[in-house]
Amino acid sequence: MPSATYAATAPRGQAFEIHPFDGAVGAEIIGLDLAQPLNDTDFARIHRAHLDHHVVVFRDQRITPEQQIAFSRRFGELQIHVLKQFLLAGHPEVLIVSNIIEQGAPIGLGDAGKFWHSDLSYKPLPSLGSMLHAQELPSEGGDTLFADMHKALDALPAELRKAIEGRQAAHSYTARYSEPKFEGDWRPRLNAEQLAQVQEVIHPIVRTHPESGRKALFVSEGFTTRIVDLPEDESRELLAELYRYSVLPQHIYRHQWQPHDLVFWDNRSLIHLAAGCPGHLRRKLYRTTIQGDAPF
Repeated sequence: MPSATYAATAPRGQAFEIHPFDGAVGAEIIGLDLAQPLNDTDFARIHRAHLDHHVVVFRDQRITPEQQIAFSRRFGELQIHVLKQFLLAGHPEVLIVSNIIEQGAPIGLGDAGKFWHSDLSYKPLPSLGSMLHAQELPSEGGDTLFADMHKALDALPAELRKAIEGRQAAHSYTARYSEPKFEGDWRPRLNAEQLAQVQEVIHPIVRTHPESGRKALFVSEGFTTRIVDLPEDESRELLAELYRYSVLPQHIYRHQWQPHDLVFWDNRSLIHLAAGCPGHLRRKLYRTTIQGDAPF
């Protein structure tokens, strides 16, 4: 039971609703204002919704970068992206995701999410989750797709599950770093210091969610390069099959952005993909990334 002093100073609860989506994953949260302090009860509801639905959409959040950072930090330590030139001035916790060019130079990472991936799977401690807050949205395109990796694992045929049992895979930030997909040249050359921050790492192909205990596939076309201790051709063929099951249409939620959406997804449960938008339409979002645990 809270002390009288705490009860007098604790933020009041907010009346908000959590509406699960009809499809594979996801829920939207209506009536919550993240610009206001959250009490522990409201935060616990949000945390539970994030675990249950893997991606939650907070509608109409007119928050500052400082408020986004503060909310993100309630879930854990924040990770700083290796591309320092695309971090928000004064707020290195925020990566600018944008296709906008100013004075001949990009203001953000314009091709972020061009291949299916789980954020920072190329780090020893990959991301727990990421938050993306809409600043400017195009009039068409710009969708983000999310695929449920728990369901992908469940869908694997028995022989495929046996083939990956106990195996590990390598993840690398530079796997498809410079491979073009969207209009424009968004990828700066990495210097020696940056390359040292993104050395190849090895993770289990099937990971256990540290909070729910559920098993999930943990490979992606964006960052996974090979299966450890397999010949190259076998590794390539096996990964191609895993990627196919990772993005079965019935396991995908396609997010169509609305003004001021804040989307928070679980990188331990999902992979995601940016669908892209016409190059002449401005798009800008702010991303914070929360550090997770070593996969097991």
